[in-house]
Amino acid sequence: MTTRRSSSPAFPPPRFGTPRNHRRPTLGPAVGRVAARLGTPLMPHQQHVVDVALEVDPLTERLVYREVVLLGPRQGTGKTALSLAVMTHRGLAKWPNGPSRTVYTAQTRAKARQKWEDTFVAAVEASPLAKLARVRRRTGAESIVWRPTRSILGIDAPTEDAGHGDTTDLAVLDEAWSHHDSTVEQGISPTMLTRQSAQLWVPSAAGTVRSEYLRAKVDAGREHAAGRSVAYFEWSAPEDADPGDPATWWACMPGLGHTVTEDAVRGEFERLDLVDFRRAYLAQWPDEMPLDEWAVIGRDDWRGLADPGSTIVGPVAMAIDVTPERSLGSIAVAGRRTDGRMHVELADHREGVGWIPDRALEVGERWRPCVLIVDAGGPAGSLIPKLQAKGLPVTSPTVREIGQWTGALIDATDPAESGLRHLDQGPLTVAVAGGRLRPLGDASAWARRGPSVAISPLVAVTLAGGGHVKYAPLAGRPRFYDLSLSLAS
Repeated sequence: MTTRRSSSPAFPPPRFGTPRNHRRPTLGPAVGRVAARLGTPLMPHQQHVVDVALEVDPLTERLVYREVVLLGPRQGTGKTALSLAVMTHRGLAKWPNGPSRTVYTAQTRAKARQKWEDTFVAAVEASPLAKLARVRRRTGAESIVWRPTRSILGIDAPTEDAGHGDTTDLAVLDEAWSHHDSTVEQGISPTMLTRQSAQLWVPSAAGTVRSEYLRAKVDAGREHAAGRSVAYFEWSAPEDADPGDPATWWACMPGLGHTVTEDAVRGEFERLDLVDFRRAYLAQWPDEMPLDEWAVIGRDDWRGLADPGSTIVGPVAMAIDVTPERSLGSIAVAGRRTDGRMHVELADHREGVGWIPDRALEVGERWRPCVLIVDAGGPAGSLIPKLQAKGLPVTSPTVREIGQWTGALIDATDPAESGLRHLDQGPLTVAVAGGRLRPLGDASAWARRGPSVAISPLVAVTLAGGGHVKYAPLAGRPRFYDLSLSLAS
């Protein structure tokens, strides 16, 4: 393991970033040479990242940083090429611990395998380094073994067992925005504890409201970009930056002019929904997008309807919705207040769907709803038999009703009508911010595909509100709760 001092060329500086300590030597230039042999020479900003991330303490001769977080646009940062160069360097360098083990994970093991096969292995086999590598393709044991050092680059699933059973010197958690919690890191970290100069790399695009794991790292990195044991780099655009101005693109896309052209970005700006463009190319988070980018319901309009003390005093309607990929579920209730305004509220909102039937029964016991609405044609439709088995009668709206109820909720947020109140619950507010419409006959409904946020809370309150308008007048009849108790007993 040899080091040298480096001075990277000029590049658009990160919006938040750990500075280079030039008193320390770095392995960055060695990574740059490896990248060149792989056929993807490092761009100036990539060289800066490795120069900082691979600084060596001159007293201990160990890497200074145990963790490296890199956030940037989906295209234009070169996270994949940089990760491969770092992993290849780790495998070819000689370390005090002896042979090293590198683990790469992505959103799923299948995606990790695809990236390993189509990108990593393909690049190595097409380069002069091919003679130094032995590729194992057997399913479950995919790896590149570096002949000179006997070090290994393998893949793993993004689960709590990632890295389990073997020591790990380098772990790359690619696209960390897809992780909802720190489960993967908790599985890998113990395997790195005894290894000198072990590193965890977390490269990613900006996340969604569900990206709690990455968001925690971003918040910490922004606050403590210097002076921590974590090297942090973020290329992103501020909230008030003009998304259509090329100057904004040049400031937050360090690969612009290298691997991406201005015309290509302009084409994406004209093609994509503005919310999607902001996340993909400006690395902005949904809750950081400007006031005027709420596509359907204005932010000021929605927040003006918030009333943390709002309560329902009459009959209650209940509704359930889940995301198409079944990663999140929402239970909502709706009813009238003493002033006659409609109150909508999330009763629960969690990951997965297995919890919903039992929780729906608990919510029903609390609210005694007059109706339970589930869209039989939507992703929550598969839960209907399980809900019925709990003694919960389910009512499904027609396609026409879904369109009418969507329009009614939007109308109720109009300041001129001001017919709605809510509790300012975070998941619901984010869903409203990211909600977009899709055609539904002559009407519209909430678009499940396309938004970068989970809109199930918005769909659930829409169904609950519409269900209340239709079925609350029938609340005097033993429609829902009396029957559910008799069946559940």
